[in-house]
Amino acid sequence: MSKLRRQVSPSIPNVIETRSLVAIKGKTGNLYKSIAIIARRAGQINIAIREELHSKLDEFASHTDSLEEIHENKEQIEISKAYERMPNPAILATEEFMANKVYFRENDADLFE
Repeated sequence: MSKLRRQVSPSIPNVIETRSLVAIKGKTGNLYKSIAIIARRAGQINIAIREELHSKLDEFASHTDSLEEIHENKEQIEISKAYERMPNPAILATEEFMANKVYFRENDADLFE
C-alpha cells in the first residue's frame, strides 16, 4: 500500500496511515463517540500549537510597519516552515487516542446512546 501511495502522490507524508474503524470503535464501543473524542482532542492540540506559534512569531512583530519597512526575517520564515511541516492535529489526536493517552469521561450516560 505504501509503495502505491508513493507512486500516486509522493507528497503524502509517512505519518498518514489507514486506521481500522473497528479498532477506533473498540475503544469506546461507539464509533461516533470515539470520533467526537478525537475531534475535541484535535481542537485542544490545535489551540496549543497556534498559541505557541503566535508567541514565537510575536517576538518578530513590529507594530509600526509601513510598506517600506517590511522585510524578510529568515528566522521567522524557518519557524513558520517548521510549523507547516508538523502533522495535522487530527492525526496527532488519533495517535494519542489509539495509544490510550487521552483521558475522557462521560458526563451523561444517555448522551451517546
